[in-house]
Amino acid sequence: MWPIDPDEFESLLQLPDDHDRSQSWYFVCINGRIACISEQGIPRPINADEYRWLDIEILAEHYMGQFRGHACFALEGSGRLPEGYALAGLREWLGRVEPALFYLAGRAQQIVAWHNSNQYCGRCGKEMENHPEDRAKTCNDCGLINYPRLSPSIIVLVRREEEMLLARNASWPLGMYSTLAGFVEPGESIEQTVHREVCEEVAIRVNNVRYLGSQSWPFPNSLMLGFHATYEGGEIVCQDGEIADARWFRFDDLPNVPPATAISRWLIDDFIAEVQGDR
Repeated sequence: MWPIDPDEFESLLQLPDDHDRSQSWYFVCINGRIACISEQGIPRPINADEYRWLDIEILAEHYMGQFRGHACFALEGSGRLPEGYALAGLREWLGRVEPALFYLAGRAQQIVAWHNSNQYCGRCGKEMENHPEDRAKTCNDCGLINYPRLSPSIIVLVRREEEMLLARNASWPLGMYSTLAGFVEPGESIEQTVHREVCEEVAIRVNNVRYLGSQSWPFPNSLMLGFHATYEGGEIVCQDGEIADARWFRFDDLPNVPPATAISRWLIDDFIAEVQGDR
């Protein structure tokens, strides 16, 4: 089952004047990690009362919107956290909190990183200002507008009867396998990226490319578009320096694969459900 978030988050640029900030949540980013309260190893956002005692320097504040009645803020902070607070990287949120909280934490980190990367115009060098209507930076001298960057990428499960092709990246631990993935290049369609990446990484051909869904992947700013594709031909040849191993696995005899919170696992689980349904 693909975990689609309900319509619980309203993205906004301005906090309503009558909103009670006592129910706010704060995602404070410090050197690429997020300040939080850790309860039995599970991180959660800092609430308004806890934020009052967070004795650090706040360099920037961005209002993100409303989630279940909570005003959500992305902040950049600097300094040492007081006792009782913790720093957790996004991967420490992944799989430990519900998907909606992970996406909010990822959104906060991406907004802070985008703000820091767009202080000055890349075309004329003048200082950028906040756009009055959109989440964007604008240059009043030359008119350049910079929106938060997203890098589209594909992730694809290649299937052959009751088998799936899984690969291990050269930088991964031994025994960990996943689906193939890669970034979209300028001038490509998403479908062309699927064919090119599969050919580059394992030297096989596919057809029947079918889109299943997407996932925000803030490491640091990807949008993963998930597909199934059918094996058409060719022998597996792993890309040097990129793919350490790739092989076919039966749906009921899999190696160590990503957790349920990752889109690669959704693709795998969808295939398993389909095969078991056919049987």
